[in-house]
Amino acid sequence: MIQPDILPPSYRQHMEEQLKGEYAAYLESLDKPFLGGLRVNTKKISPQELMEAMGISLRPVPWTENGFYTCEGISFSKHPYYYAGLYYLQEPSAMAPCGLLAIDPGDKVLDLCAAPGGKSTQAGIQLSDKGMLLANDVSSSRAKALLKNIELFGIGNSFICSALPAELSVVYEGYFDKILVDAPCSGEGMFRRDPAVFKAYLQRGPEYFVPIQKDILRQAARMLRPGGRMMYSTCTYSVLEDEEIIFDFLSEFPEFSTVPLAEFDGFFHPAGLPDSIKLFPHRVEGEGHFIVCLQKEEDGGFYPELDTYYSKKLRLPSDFYRFLDGMNRFWDHTKFFVQGDYIYYLPSDARIKKTIRYLRTGLLMGRMNHDRFEPSQALAMHLRADEWHNPLLLELSDQRVLRYLKGETIEASEEGKGYRLVCVDNHPLGFVKQNKNRCKNKYYPGWRWK
Repeated sequence: MIQPDILPPSYRQHMEEQLKGEYAAYLESLDKPFLGGLRVNTKKISPQELMEAMGISLRPVPWTENGFYTCEGISFSKHPYYYAGLYYLQEPSAMAPCGLLAIDPGDKVLDLCAAPGGKSTQAGIQLSDKGMLLANDVSSSRAKALLKNIELFGIGNSFICSALPAELSVVYEGYFDKILVDAPCSGEGMFRRDPAVFKAYLQRGPEYFVPIQKDILRQAARMLRPGGRMMYSTCTYSVLEDEEIIFDFLSEFPEFSTVPLAEFDGFFHPAGLPDSIKLFPHRVEGEGHFIVCLQKEEDGGFYPELDTYYSKKLRLPSDFYRFLDGMNRFWDHTKFFVQGDYIYYLPSDARIKKTIRYLRTGLLMGRMNHDRFEPSQALAMHLRADEWHNPLLLELSDQRVLRYLKGETIEASEEGKGYRLVCVDNHPLGFVKQNKNRCKNKYYPGWRWK
């Protein structure tokens, strides 16, 4: 919450000009609590199954199929189902841009300003393990958080990188079917939710972000294929960062046009740009957002032939093949890619260039340690319980679940040897390496329960 009387006069003026008779209602909304939200990972579980398993009933977020408002009484970030990647905690309005973009399975999708991964995880689920997702953030530290969230969700057809948009546009010109540009902005729509955003706003207002936003959109335009769609969004109300950015872009790139989006109660359409949407907290149950969809005409640019970077005659160590034999799943061996000691499984039509700093290129299967293969945490999260030949199935009430998530050694009731997939209520958490009844913990240290 934020007290309206501390807002700068210039901010009050531009908000009153936008909202006119609704201005008083907007000010009143700033003094009310904000609402939390979660998106269900439908790759792993249905919303109904999740609510039944947790014993709760959640209200749906209107503009996102698998989005819901959280409820009191549960620490959603401290639940084993969160560590199983069954849901992502996200502010409800932030679900709208990707939810409205209509990503199709098989699309090649770019999330250009992706950290911490809310829209990327949403896009990855919409792709249904087909096509490719490239999630990028210029900040290497933020890209690491992005990587964790994508792997936690089990999205294997993804590349994660930390590069400037201009570096990416050289490699991926005309490559993507859909692009998400959730641009860095002054954050006016987040004042109620995060007082730190307001403090930053007083130091760097809308004018600071305008040139950054313009450059990002220019580079994104180069990477969109003819006929493709690009969603531009901010969490600010500033006309400088919203409508005027789009007016300038359309003037510079006449091959683009705005596209009407699905309509929901409370959506506000600026008079000068009626296809765009603004979300205000006095109109919807969510924070502030601006959203507009831009389409590139079919003959509006260059669409190059795809080049790939993996060998169809790759020889992999025998221990890796033995490991694959322990899974109830088909792997296309032409899509394996080796970089140093690490083995990846690439999406179709993957394009890798050494000039780009990638944190991941596809699904990290694991690494070779001398002659032995060690599977990755990312692989564990990507699999289903029934794809592993002897999963260690634990119920939510089993104390071994928390012990495992804390990195402790656990015991199995039956003797065995080798890697096993640990699951809570049939949902993978990670691997152990068993010897007789003793299971050595292989849960990734950076993810452990604290």
